[in-house]
Amino acid sequence: MSVKKFFTPDHVPIQRVQFAGLIFDILRLDKIHEGASGNKFFKLKYNFLEAEKKGFKKILTFGGAFSNHIAATAISAKACGFQSIGIIRGEKVNNPTLELAIKNGMQLHFIDREDYRNKDQKDFLNDLKNKYDNPFIIPEGGTNEKAIAGTSEIHEFIPDHYNLITACFGTGGTLAGLINAKASHQKILGFSVLKGDWVKDELRNLVDQEKENWELSILYHFGGYAKWKQELIDFIIEFYEKTAVPLDPVYTGKMMFGLMMEWKKDNISSDDHILAVHSGGLQGIEGFNKRFGFDLVNK
Repeated sequence: MSVKKFFTPDHVPIQRVQFAGLIFDILRLDKIHEGASGNKFFKLKYNFLEAEKKGFKKILTFGGAFSNHIAATAISAKACGFQSIGIIRGEKVNNPTLELAIKNGMQLHFIDREDYRNKDQKDFLNDLKNKYDNPFIIPEGGTNEKAIAGTSEIHEFIPDHYNLITACFGTGGTLAGLINAKASHQKILGFSVLKGDWVKDELRNLVDQEKENWELSILYHFGGYAKWKQELIDFIIEFYEKTAVPLDPVYTGKMMFGLMMEWKKDNISSDDHILAVHSGGLQGIEGFNKRFGFDLVNK
């Protein structure tokens, strides 16, 4: 399949829900594709188009053992006729995410955490190019200028009447694209899944400097990336029971929890036309359930 055809979604549904007294809509990016869904679909698009244009045969990227990006890259590469290589942080493990990547033809190579910190260094990347026969390299999480060009296109599926749009912040590519493409009357409210206020500077470096009316909350990370508390798990379960929308504990669960807390604090008005962007990531739930003994719904 051509890259252009694979990365052209037919339809992105919007689902209306009511929870905790708030009525709002959810952009179900998780419904785009069974595997390469959510924000990854948009972040990978122009990277893959560039690889195809320049004649690359292999895609190489980086991630942790439970990385949505690793799984999505493997699935997309197989569909578009590329070989794929995943440089995985840490000791060799086996889990549903990596099994999915292997099933889709990705070669996995585990490196220690110290070496992994060099993943953005020129010499390290040159060594990888030589070792793996000149692959097209996509950074960890997929965030680069091409990714932001792709995530800006999410706005094409957002009707103009929404004035408050919420999304997760991980590496920042999705939120940056939403901010860059938004209309002047629209506010983007991001929820960081990472601990620390440094993420605000990280996001500022990614967005068009003239863009205003956006905010990044750092209150609902539950201890940091992939950290969680029982309160978050209980919320995800209740949200699914009342809306039939599955959330994951790394990204969308924290974003939706933050949205509800801001509503309870009266920082959000019932007069706002709210659209929450469901960025996918549901593939990681199976591994989370096996690791911690939960039974969260993943589709």
